[in-house]
Amino acid sequence: AHDLGHPPFGHAGERALDTCLEAYGGFDHNAQTLRVVAALEHRHPDFDGLNLTWETLEGIVKHNGPLTDREGNAVGRHQRRGVPVGITDFNRTYDLELWSFASLEAQVAAIADDIAYDAHDIDDGLRAGLFAVDDLKEMPLTAGMIADIARRYPALDDDRRGAELVRELISYLIMAVVSEAGRRLAEARPQSVDDVRRHGKALIAFPPDVADAESRIKMFLRKHMYRHLRVMRVMGDAETIVWDLFARYRDDPSALPAEWLPDGGESHETEAERARRIGNFIAGMTDRFAITEHPRLFDSTPELR
Repeated sequence: AHDLGHPPFGHAGERALDTCLEAYGGFDHNAQTLRVVAALEHRHPDFDGLNLTWETLEGIVKHNGPLTDREGNAVGRHQRRGVPVGITDFNRTYDLELWSFASLEAQVAAIADDIAYDAHDIDDGLRAGLFAVDDLKEMPLTAGMIADIARRYPALDDDRRGAELVRELISYLIMAVVSEAGRRLAEARPQSVDDVRRHGKALIAFPPDVADAESRIKMFLRKHMYRHLRVMRVMGDAETIVWDLFARYRDDPSALPAEWLPDGGESHETEAERARRIGNFIAGMTDRFAITEHPRLFDSTPELR
């Protein structure tokens, strides 16, 4: 559920919407997920949202760790800009204890996400030809795995080498988490979920050496994939599509579907409310819908390839 708030084109779409909504609190996909499940979904006759449990909402918001300290000061990645407005607004009426860690289940979801990103992005980068298997030898962890695969399968082609490397990496990272989580749980001996929340650090984590190796994988992907000229060009075009759509809906409300127009008319909402409504509509688009919607409203649309 924690990815429900992702706009079209992933992080590129998020950057674009954040720019469009900068004057109105910005855009954060975790905060948007909370909006989706707590307000934008209309599935019940008496209230908006999905009536999710406190624990589910907590996991969506805090799966990556606390957002504030006990005094309410933003921590971690939120230190520079503060906790997203969608989360702080919700938290005033439904306290999610932003200063504490989330449940073990949410911690598992977060680290599983990291493993999945690493594995999938390596696989995608290899398939797209952005880098080769042997390029991954610059990292000790994957270099050792590649050498071991070569010993076991000396005549393996590159496609199968890459697939085997991804499998080995997933297994290695999962086993490392299982081992470290067992050690931390045995040491902490939590007797309740409140003990987990108040422990002061994550109980589901990589061992320090594996955490360092995993961060090197992310650095490699940032350099060779996310910042590759081909990828940057496509992401730049994707951002343009989002910017164009936002500006068009803002300047021409009739371009929006009827169900996304305000009940009382445009004159009954503030500029911030209108901007956020448009942002909510765009954030709910799939890549395909955004790509289809753009040429309906504009004479030319970037080709994302």
